[in-house]
Amino acid sequence: MLSESSYITAMYVYCGSAFMLLLCLAWWFGRRWPNGWVVLMVLLSAALLLTPAYPRAGAETLAPALIVAGFQIATEGVDTARHALRPLSYACGLAIVLAVAFKLLFLRSKKTEVTDDSGSEEPAG
Repeated sequence: MLSESSYITAMYVYCGSAFMLLLCLAWWFGRRWPNGWVVLMVLLSAALLLTPAYPRAGAETLAPALIVAGFQIATEGVDTARHALRPLSYACGLAIVLAVAFKLLFLRSKKTEVTDDSGSEEPAG
């Protein structure tokens, strides 16, 4: 079993590597996809990588919920993995809501002003 200081170090290393992966994903997707999809993919990846869960009942330490759910489903079935799947589903739902809010608030398409022959400006559309 890990000591307290090695557990904290392992969590720092895991979170740091997850953030580095998220930055790489944002850069790579940002070059190829529209901004709204990039925000959605990065937030969903963050939710999947950074959501914590207890590995078993009575445990005092946390582990990444995706790993806990994967191991529980593979070894004992879906019913025993519900304690890890529940926070994952909440985090993914929150990521989708935040991505939609970000898209609506910051990534709106700008409407251009059209000038008619008389010189007055009318909004396009």
